[in-house]
Amino acid sequence: MKAFPVVAVLCLVTASAVAAQDTTATASAAPAVAAAAVAKSVVDREPQDTGTVFPADVGQLVCWTKVEGAGGASIHHVWFHGDTQVGDAELAVGGSPWRTWSRKTIPADWTGPWHVEIRDATGTVLKRLDFTVGQ
Repeated sequence: MKAFPVVAVLCLVTASAVAAQDTTATASAAPAVAAAAVAKSVVDREPQDTGTVFPADVGQLVCWTKVEGAGGASIHHVWFHGDTQVGDAELAVGGSPWRTWSRKTIPADWTGPWHVEIRDATGTVLKRLDFTVGQ
């Protein structure tokens, strides 16, 4: 369901004048993450072989995100191996809803805990996906 901006007009009437104030909200919509997953691939814009544990020889993984309410904005997929940032992919959001994804090569010796933070353009974390490689 689409949300439409609310337009409010306040009118003050006195004996000598009429004043009106337009209080239309002009702030841009913030993106909302409707769904997200770490997967081995994407087929027809849908994640395949999702999970939270992947083998050390997985080769690459995908962070897939479905965003609502933010056409024209951008989001970031910030990849971490342990506490070390190892990638930051900026992704344009072309409409609402919108599905997008980024890929990360996973070296076979980079085992252990990983996570991806899905952030808005200001850096606010919208969602965090934790997963493990090689265990």
